[in-house]
Amino acid sequence: QVQLAESGGGSVQAGGSLRLSCVSSRVIYTSECMGWFRQAPGKEREGIASIYTGDGSTYYPDSVKGRFTISQDDAKRTVYLQMGSLTPEDTAIYYCAAGNCYGIHSLSRSRFNYWGQGTRVTVSS
Repeated sequence: QVQLAESGGGSVQAGGSLRLSCVSSRVIYTSECMGWFRQAPGKEREGIASIYTGDGSTYYPDSVKGRFTISQDDAKRTVYLQMGSLTPEDTAIYYCAAGNCYGIHSLSRSRFNYWGQGTRVTVSS
């Protein structure tokens, strides 16, 4: 079992930046991936970033590639999501998640077993 807690959400103007944090209640195993997902009002939850703890490799969909960066601090059991060049379309609740991936990146929700409660990000124009 693992509990995940996100923080860092808030309101920002378009073009601005935010950094989200996700603290884990235990060390993330080297077989696991950490992921960030978001869910906008009336839309499906979508995966936007993943990091494989084993080697630090990352994966992003085209919608955020070049604007968002996922990173990890093993000592702090924390995963970050640095978001830049934000637009109103990035407004959503952002969730972090953890699950075994064995080095194979996937942003399918079914691949993640543990989820945080989410943190809200609002981008105004």
